[in-house]
Amino acid sequence: MPQTTKTSDTTTSAGEKDFMTRLADAGEDALHRLTELPGGQKAVAAFNDLRNRVDELAKKVRGIDALEVRVTKLEKELAALKKSRRASESADG
Repeated sequence: MPQTTKTSDTTTSAGEKDFMTRLADAGEDALHRLTELPGGQKAVAAFNDLRNRVDELAKKVRGIDALEVRVTKLEKELAALKKSRRASESADG
């Protein structure tokens, strides 16, 4: 039976942790080799720039939900104002 370790609210096996550590090490090694290739540093810089742009885009997209809520609220307020204006115009006329 594999040994388990408790981390925050999830339980992972020691073998799974070893696998993740090896995978992370392999990724770091691959990145290091990539920078040694001709043009590799430019490729890594481009990937980092892409990651930063995707992060910025994700932040902006998360803000869209709040904007939609605000627009819906304003639309309801505008509709109520139009109704009250029509009602007052018909009462005057």
